[in-house]
Amino acid sequence: MSDGRASRRAGRRLIAAVAALALLAGAADRGRDAWSAWIDATPLPNLSVPTGVEVLARDGSLLRAFAVEDGLWRLAPPRSGVDPQFMAMLIAWEDRRFASHRGVDPRAVLRAAVQAVWNGRAVSGASTLSMQAARLLERGPTKDWRGKIRQARLALALERRIGKDGVLDLYLRLAPYGGNTEGVRAASLMWFGKEPRRLTAAEAALLVALPQSPESRRPDIPARRAAARAARDRVIARAEALGLLTPEAARTAVATPLPTRRHPFPALAPLLADRLRRENPGALSIETTIDPVLQRQAEALAARAVATQGSRMSAALILADHRTGEILAHVGAAAFSDPRAGGFIDMTQALRSPGSTLKPLVYALGFDDGLIHPETLIEDRPAAFGRWQPENFDRRFRGTVTIRQALVESLNIPVVRVAEALGPPRIAAALRRAGAPATTAGGQPGLALVLGGGGVSLEGLVTAYGGLARGGRAVALHARVEPARELAPFVGPVAAWYAGAILAQLPPPGGRAAGRVAYKTGTSYGHRDALAVGYDGRFVAGVWMGRPDGTPVPGAFGGDHAAPLLFDLFDALAARAVPLPPPPGAALTVPNAALPPPLRRFAPPGTLRAPSSAPARSEPLAILFPPDGAEVELTGDRLVVRARGGRGPYTWLIDGRPVAVGVADPTADLPAAPGWGRISVIDADGASTRAGVRLTRPGQG
Repeated sequence: MSDGRASRRAGRRLIAAVAALALLAGAADRGRDAWSAWIDATPLPNLSVPTGVEVLARDGSLLRAFAVEDGLWRLAPPRSGVDPQFMAMLIAWEDRRFASHRGVDPRAVLRAAVQAVWNGRAVSGASTLSMQAARLLERGPTKDWRGKIRQARLALALERRIGKDGVLDLYLRLAPYGGNTEGVRAASLMWFGKEPRRLTAAEAALLVALPQSPESRRPDIPARRAAARAARDRVIARAEALGLLTPEAARTAVATPLPTRRHPFPALAPLLADRLRRENPGALSIETTIDPVLQRQAEALAARAVATQGSRMSAALILADHRTGEILAHVGAAAFSDPRAGGFIDMTQALRSPGSTLKPLVYALGFDDGLIHPETLIEDRPAAFGRWQPENFDRRFRGTVTIRQALVESLNIPVVRVAEALGPPRIAAALRRAGAPATTAGGQPGLALVLGGGGVSLEGLVTAYGGLARGGRAVALHARVEPARELAPFVGPVAAWYAGAILAQLPPPGGRAAGRVAYKTGTSYGHRDALAVGYDGRFVAGVWMGRPDGTPVPGAFGGDHAAPLLFDLFDALAARAVPLPPPPGAALTVPNAALPPPLRRFAPPGTLRAPSSAPARSEPLAILFPPDGAEVELTGDRLVVRARGGRGPYTWLIDGRPVAVGVADPTADLPAAPGWGRISVIDADGASTRAGVRLTRPGQG
């Protein structure tokens, strides 16, 4: 009987215990739910940490970085990651159980509390990396207990929202390193002059130690260097104790000197980088085509070129791949940091007088129209063009010369004669198609344009010369990573090759080997601008030297100042340089005596070459078929053309190449192939006309 009562009492106690446990479990569940809800309800600050705009070279390296709006140097961690050794040291020093806790480390909190009670003061902290990221994100207090609770709650919420990787990313962006520098990447660039992808043990340890007291441990201040060394060495000792460093590696790290100065942030191609940043608002990373090795060489060459020219002298240059239009090196000013030399002005974009650098383009148009050939004779004698009486630069005249000699010696009278025959509007239109639009007084081009009487940018000149290198079809220059964009053809391939072959004969400066670069120099009126532009089989480059304020530079010549810098650029290409191409199959490489009679001596269209008793022409020479701008469908490999007016015999040319000479009848049957082409006809009196056409095959769009 008593046994039964005891059994019932035991059963009731068991039931009561189970009920109590159930109540406790429920309370615990409700507590956990409440705790979880409290964490989920944590108001989060903006997690988007602003970082500076980065302009990158073609290999991904940093060309230039920009501070964020509040003046802080803060950069996103590198895409390839931070040195793993640094990350291991950081976690070992700041938060050894980072991988296992959820934002707050209970063991660290208990240890800190016991030590504080035992010692009557705080001896160690319990702040995790997550709590530090929370404090840095909110710029909260570090001593106030309410702030600590807020940091703990925010740390727990951050780990739920963005995870461990997100927390580390915040810390790597926000950790303070003294002054206006935040984040491990900016710190590595500032203290070591390199990205934090690969760090020595000593460098990694210093970057771990500095954020705890960034101002009092600055190694660039002698009075604070001892504190910086002691803090770094404590990190090294911890890493050795945990097996992250071998004893030998630790000794080497401790013996490594501290950095004693702050490195400037990268500023390669600074003016280009600034322009790209303005043109791409909102972009945090701008990839470019700049080759960092060539860029450094170009900046050094430009600085050296102006070093002995006076404090106000500057230089600008562009080096590009004319096959793609990619700009490989860009120097807008020789001394970016010198306001006296206009270092803030990008002279690759400034409109300046092109001097004589437009002459090859004018002659190429003449070649294309069948007006001239490199061996055509032309007069270099005093001449008046309206009220204008131009002279050669040296005030001498050579008499009868070939077009080749006229261009090699940069004579003025012959090119003005050809320009008059072409017409200034035609030349200005061709320059626009070539990517080198010119500005002129009053907006109306005149003959003076071909001698530098207008404004053209250096980038425009380089684009146009790149077009000559590519057979008369330029590619728009660009520094962003983008597809090549071809411009409309401005001359044919034969005409372009004629011009380049002559330019390749110019003797290079400094006794260099001739024939590898086709180039032309220019000097503007009053010696305000010295220019040189040239190309080889792959690269095109242009150099400007002068004063950005436009004041004269006595004695400055394109040949003496800009040309040596141009060839220094091509020398920097070394094995990458490509020879100039051979003549195209349609090129007429014969002496003057073997030329068709109308091409042997230049005479303006409509001018009689010699006295003649022939009856006057009833109407001017014109091409009836195909008309200018027409699209003609070929039925074979021949094209029938028809002229009107003029006086036979006629000479027909396609893209500057004679294809039918001495044709008595105004109708001719010419060889032709699909594509864009320029058809020209010259009559017996030297009158000429031309038509641009597009030839297609049946069914071809």
